[in-house]
Amino acid sequence: MGTPVELDRYEQRFRRAGLPLFIEDFSPTHDIFARATPVLALVFVAEVLGAIELTWPWWQNALAVLGGLTVLIGGFGLLNGLRGRPFWSFPTRFGTPELAVFVLLPALLPVMSHFQWKQFFGVALSNLVLIGLVYVVVGYGLIGTTVWGVRRLASELANSVASLIRALPLLLVFSLVLFVNTEMWQVFAGMPVAFIVLSAIAFALLSDLFLVLRLPQELDRIEADAGGSGPPLRRIQRLNLSISLVVRQWMQVLVVSAGVGAFFVAFGMLAISGHLYDEWGIDRGAWSYQFQLLGHPVLISAALIKVAIGIANFTGLYYSISLMTDATYRAEFLDNVSDELRTLFTARAEYLDLRSRLPSSS
Repeated sequence: MGTPVELDRYEQRFRRAGLPLFIEDFSPTHDIFARATPVLALVFVAEVLGAIELTWPWWQNALAVLGGLTVLIGGFGLLNGLRGRPFWSFPTRFGTPELAVFVLLPALLPVMSHFQWKQFFGVALSNLVLIGLVYVVVGYGLIGTTVWGVRRLASELANSVASLIRALPLLLVFSLVLFVNTEMWQVFAGMPVAFIVLSAIAFALLSDLFLVLRLPQELDRIEADAGGSGPPLRRIQRLNLSISLVVRQWMQVLVVSAGVGAFFVAFGMLAISGHLYDEWGIDRGAWSYQFQLLGHPVLISAALIKVAIGIANFTGLYYSISLMTDATYRAEFLDNVSDELRTLFTARAEYLDLRSRLPSSS
């Protein structure tokens, strides 16, 4: 017969894999906001600075800070009393009352000290956004998925490079024609950096939208292949798995895009000389450096970096769509995922069986 320690090992495994919602009875009160208590407490105390005013003398600001701390601590102390806890105890669960106090009480400090209602709404909105981020990041295992990705970076890099090598014949024909095109240089070299960033975000969102539209049928296939003898996933668990797959795809696309961008920076330094900039009427941008390599001048410029990033954006979009449409890429990406998920689904079946046999789970 299993033990609670074994049960905890399974739950830790799901968290490390970025799938915390595979844990039965996963609760925002106990498992999400309670885990984020140190961050929430730090922000809560830091917001006492909302009580100060830079034009006041130091002693008045010191009194305001002390008063603000008194209000914050007293507010939570009173809530502890209403919830049947000792006044000085630290909340071990964050329900709606605790979250409401976290959002509203610090926001009241600017109003109490110098009647700043605009700051009230700003602080309250910021706290609401923070709670939403905590819920998404902790609740859907983004930290675990990212840590998993960092641990698997070497193998992911190898897989992505292998995929890039297989795609190179078509990519190079497509990308090289774009790269030596005068109009492409004129478009990207003259584009503000903010627009380059926005275009990269737009391409990422477009590729994610395509993946999200394809995910339901792919998840059905993965669950049928790797689900084993365990019960079907609940809707919230499928959402957790979907987010994990999107993050894993991001990492592969990022590796491929970065590789293509680095290639075109190197190629552009060798192939696009200073006289071509002048001939094409290309502004070199905010900075440029020229040096000698094997007796020949080599030029790197802000314009070259922008063009390389633009080509990398196109390549990343192409590769992310190929992951779901091209049979070879899809099989490689999803087979990799299925192999790993098969062990997790097996662990989930063992975990559920263990829970059913433990007296505490009844």
